[in-house]
Amino acid sequence: MPGPLHGVKVVDFTQIIAGPLSGRLLADMGAEVIKLEPPWGEPWRFQQKFLPSESRNFIVYNRGKRSLPLDLSKPEAREVIRRLIQSTDVTLMNFRPDVAAKLGIDYDTFSEINPRLVYCEITAYGREGPDSDRPGYDMILQAMSGLMASEAKIQDGVPQQIFASALIDTTSGVNLAGCVCAALYAREKTGVGQRVETSLLGSSLTLLGSRFLNVDSYDLETRNKALADIATKRAESAPYADQLEASPGSRRQRHHANVYYRIYMTQDRPIGVGCLSDPLRKRLLVTLGLEDIAFEPGYDPNTPESIAYADNLTKQAEALFREKSSVEWFQILENNGIPTGPVRFVEELFDDPQIKANGLVSQSEHRDAGTVTMMGPTAKFMGTPAEAARPSPALGEHTAEILLELGFSSEDYDSWKSSGIIS
Repeated sequence: MPGPLHGVKVVDFTQIIAGPLSGRLLADMGAEVIKLEPPWGEPWRFQQKFLPSESRNFIVYNRGKRSLPLDLSKPEAREVIRRLIQSTDVTLMNFRPDVAAKLGIDYDTFSEINPRLVYCEITAYGREGPDSDRPGYDMILQAMSGLMASEAKIQDGVPQQIFASALIDTTSGVNLAGCVCAALYAREKTGVGQRVETSLLGSSLTLLGSRFLNVDSYDLETRNKALADIATKRAESAPYADQLEASPGSRRQRHHANVYYRIYMTQDRPIGVGCLSDPLRKRLLVTLGLEDIAFEPGYDPNTPESIAYADNLTKQAEALFREKSSVEWFQILENNGIPTGPVRFVEELFDDPQIKANGLVSQSEHRDAGTVTMMGPTAKFMGTPAEAARPSPALGEHTAEILLELGFSSEDYDSWKSSGIIS
């Protein structure tokens, strides 16, 4: 049975992570996705490559697509694009607005060819404002959005990016895929396409959660003081750690959740404990045989005595967890209804029964790499199942078949290939 987006044709002009991930998610849901890239290949093919024309990153973000390498700067490419867009439902873009216009792949040009087209783009900072034409990447947006400071990681006096993954790119890709589905639904009702835009900056602010919130009656005075203190420390060329201390929204706060929502080291491995409600927190105290004055009437967590008490309580809990193995603690905590889980390494996940049982891994046979195991579709559809249909495409693997589908001749293909317009 075909996926929920079966029959939807997508042309993916994007590169690197955010846009390609969006295209992959749409392909998993059944859309036909054509990856349009330069004849020499998009940059991500060659970053840390382990195959002649593919990297691990490219394989992950370009599953399920067909490859059409095309030099957009050549006049011959215009006719290929025109025919392609005529029958396309969705285009994905992550060029700067001025670049798309220069190449003739902007919304105004495409909507004249196909008024039903859903034209979706990821920009760095949004289409408006003083930064609209600036290039931006995940690390730069981590810095500019406050996300890096909020994480409060410092090495040798310098703030550090969040390395686990390209968080902002990933969030933007997922966001754009959702926007595509919403725009297609709107088109079903109106019969007309539209331009849809999301940005790395917007995704960055989403990831800040409640930190990006200012309630004037509670926060305005604190924020104004923080801004003044930060400006003073910068003017004094104070170390970044000192600047960080001036920002309540960035520095780590001491609080009792240090006991109840954290990672503990056991005899053999770290485990996570998550108690977000008072009943769960009291249950953990009973399980550990500890008491906490935080539950007494009139408790003030900001007094020196309370801070010292919280520090000591944390140390007591840490010592108790180190007395038993992780297996013992899992049993104890689960028997008492306390949420817990192990800290695992990525290498351990591929054989995890919970991940496998929910279809969160997929396997495909890659023409060069052999068996490839990676993330499967992220959602289940009862009537129209999502599927990881094919591995990432070789550069130009589908050029001939796509051009023939568009009505071009084999002579056109041979001529353009010899002149470097396609590959």
